[in-house]
Amino acid sequence: MRLRNIPGADEAVASSPYYISHPSSKRGQWKSFLRSNSPIHLEIGMGKGQFLMRLAALHPENQYIGVERYTSVLLRAVQKMDELQLQNVHFLCEDAADLPEIFAPSEIDIIYLNFSDPWPKDRHAKRRLTSHQFLERYDQFLSPTGRLEFKTDNQDLFTFSMEEIEQSDAWHLDAWTRDLYHNIVMNEGNIMTEYEEKFSALGNPICKLVASRGVGHKK
Repeated sequence: MRLRNIPGADEAVASSPYYISHPSSKRGQWKSFLRSNSPIHLEIGMGKGQFLMRLAALHPENQYIGVERYTSVLLRAVQKMDELQLQNVHFLCEDAADLPEIFAPSEIDIIYLNFSDPWPKDRHAKRRLTSHQFLERYDQFLSPTGRLEFKTDNQDLFTFSMEEIEQSDAWHLDAWTRDLYHNIVMNEGNIMTEYEEKFSALGNPICKLVASRGVGHKK
């Protein structure tokens, strides 16, 4: 789907105090740049940022970085942050494939993937953010005790994601459900995204999985 170009979006995003330009120059120095030793949580494909900003407001003790590829989408998050002015939120406009060049080993503590593009055609499987190609990228910068949390309403993508994790020697599937709102444990403290509100209102079950680095799990 081609996104509508919004005139001035590039300039508006670039001028935001919450936007980080040339992020690869911060590689290995993120805690110093953020002036914080707090854990860093990363949402990849953050959209308009509702999930990230709600989470950051609830947990000021953490640092949050949202990654979105298109300025036309990121613009909405920037505008919202002008209202909220949260001090623990920053944005990157980057391709997720480039993240290992932006974050050094162990710099990120939690990765969130929420309602990612399913890329339904088989030939596009490697573009899915839960493909083994992307899992290998995350393995390069997630801390050894870190975790990945993934939500979707797409059952096929969820099955694919679980299979990719289960077949990986570097990752371990810790918990999963195909009906989040009927799983008391996994739904505790759940923060809804814009898409989650839309899809759940239509009656679509929400799937969620939590995965961790495979250290100590697989031989």
